[in-house]
Amino acid sequence: MGTPLLSLLGYPGFVAVASPLPAAIPSTLVASAEYWRSRLLDWEIVWWSVGIGTPAIMAGSFLSPYAGAKPLLVVTGLLVLGFGISFLFFPKDRSLAKEATENPQGLRPAYWRVRLISVAIGVGLISGLLANAGGFLLVPCYTMFLKQPMKKAFACSLAVSAALAVPGTVVHAYLGHISWLVTSLVVLGSIPFSLMGARLAIKTRSAMLERWYGLALTCLGIFFLFHL
Repeated sequence: MGTPLLSLLGYPGFVAVASPLPAAIPSTLVASAEYWRSRLLDWEIVWWSVGIGTPAIMAGSFLSPYAGAKPLLVVTGLLVLGFGISFLFFPKDRSLAKEATENPQGLRPAYWRVRLISVAIGVGLISGLLANAGGFLLVPCYTMFLKQPMKKAFACSLAVSAALAVPGTVVHAYLGHISWLVTSLVVLGSIPFSLMGARLAIKTRSAMLERWYGLALTCLGIFFLFHL
């Protein structure tokens, strides 16, 4: 979410795209620790996503200069808007919660491993191109394709994002896309709010959480696209 906001504040394209990426490492680790304490992490999802996603995000990061800053910002805005509308108007957590009750050993849909690998590759490549940790893509992918409940999707996405942000940061720093002053300012604001957000999300009913998440993404996506 840092990219649209920085762009709206007037920062240049690649600075707005890449500078929030290093800040995602401490903020997602802080939030992920809260979900870990609540036993919401699925380590199979986390390890497979990190193992497959790491080379994918590095490949996407090296390809980002050839895509150009403006197209990356447009794609970011469209993805944010699209996923926001999906969560807001087509919520899935109620049906997923019912499936979880019927299958307490864990939700594993057909072609589970293929789906997981495909999500990791796709999100890794796109995240590398967009210079983000992939959290806003992982949450909807985990719910839609891996059939995970909302809170578990949040928990896994945070842990994976913290790991994927490291190779992405290294590549974009090498390419000169990161303003470390901007990164430092983002870190100062993101860590306390990440902790507060994680604690609030854990206590919130899943159906309400999904609606609010969709509303926030939809509003941000619309606002961002109209101000490019």
